[in-house]
Amino acid sequence: MIDATLPLPQGFRLAEHPPSRRFQELALPHLDAAYNLARWLTKNDHDAEDVVQEAYLRAYRFFDGFHGDNARAWLLAIVRNTCFSWLKRNRGPAQPEAAAEGDQGAHQVSATGGALADHDSPEVQLLRAVDHRQVNAALAALPPDFREVLILREIEELSYREIARVVGVPIGTVMSRLARARGQLQQAWLTQQTKDGSHGV
Repeated sequence: MIDATLPLPQGFRLAEHPPSRRFQELALPHLDAAYNLARWLTKNDHDAEDVVQEAYLRAYRFFDGFHGDNARAWLLAIVRNTCFSWLKRNRGPAQPEAAAEGDQGAHQVSATGGALADHDSPEVQLLRAVDHRQVNAALAALPPDFREVLILREIEELSYREIARVVGVPIGTVMSRLARARGQLQQAWLTQQTKDGSHGV
């Protein structure tokens, strides 16, 4: 797992009025994950706070309609949608899109949506070994569609099925985006290593 989580802001408040006990029990434990996802998508601490505040208020407003068994995926989907709405509203619609996706076929998924031997892939081993600052810089440079699935998988450790639910795409698309994101991350690191090596000559 990439050790690149971000601390929750000091003094962060959900709302002026305390939420219900059930909401606190199901949603508040995932506040760190919500902020982490928002921070990686906005690339700004203060903006992430605003997004998470808005997302949690929205989640609380519609909490009576939640009848599922995966509050984390439900909540992160709200955070993601709130984040992209916030970005469009505050930074304009010109957000970079991910490249076209092809059939990667590099990962298999079990019937429950979990990856098979995914943790042993060369890309993941690389992510664990490299300098965290370089990883963070490379992550920030990825297209949003790639960045979010990599964050959800490698940092938040969601299953493919959970990521598909959060992002709103088929599991196969999640697999494709993850494969491409890992490839781009690896290439960025190799490029940086080449530059560092040439500087040291």
